[in-house]
Amino acid sequence: MISDIHLGHAPESVERTLLAFLRSLPARGGSLLINGDLFEFWFEWRTVVPRSGVRVLAALMDLRDAGITMTMVAGNHDCWGGDVLRDAGVKFLNGPLTGDVGGWRARVEHGDGLRDREDRGYRLLRRVLRNPVAIRAFGTLLHPDFASRLAMGSSKTSRDYAPRDGGRGLRAVAARALASAEAPELLIYGHSHVAALERMPGGGVYANAGSWLDAPTYLVVTPDRIALRAWRDSAEGPDLDAIQRVAEEPLP
Repeated sequence: MISDIHLGHAPESVERTLLAFLRSLPARGGSLLINGDLFEFWFEWRTVVPRSGVRVLAALMDLRDAGITMTMVAGNHDCWGGDVLRDAGVKFLNGPLTGDVGGWRARVEHGDGLRDREDRGYRLLRRVLRNPVAIRAFGTLLHPDFASRLAMGSSKTSRDYAPRDGGRGLRAVAARALASAEAPELLIYGHSHVAALERMPGGGVYANAGSWLDAPTYLVVTPDRIALRAWRDSAEGPDLDAIQRVAEEPLP
């Protein structure tokens, strides 16, 4: 699982490491989950898409042809996905993923707009940005070149990706969610650009893949464990942290 790559803003070196990672997957895994903000900006007009994603889109098509199952949870920068991504073999979700993830009972959500106080203003903006009427107007009334410049310019307001709270806000949201009666075993957020892997007091696990833009880290989820792992140049790196599916019994 990866998140927060921001293609179109990320330097070419980040795209190269991502392509190397994607090309390695057929030999190592059966599925890929992208937890939002793969692109700095993504919009699908009838015959046009942003060219910053062309090489990665081709790599995703290769994964589709290799039989890799792919799912993408929309982020705040690329929530306007549609048929182009689906034709590339990506199941695009404009909302949380709830259900089985690697054998865990899980919930995966990008994480934008979840903090109570800090995200109050953004939640109002989000309603506008995801309104079908606003999306249709953006796609039909503006030339793609102008629309792309407008979108990329407005995204500068969130270019300081490192959160002021160091990820503590989303961690607090996760702690409350995992303390509820209907809590999943595994809760995964992105968005904060702060990698995390932690078993909460109630036994549930909170994870965040971090930001591929800042440092290429990702999550590997199997039925018996979840690991936060680093990508080193063109090869899989070490586990930075790992948690077993069942908590170990404390020593007497």
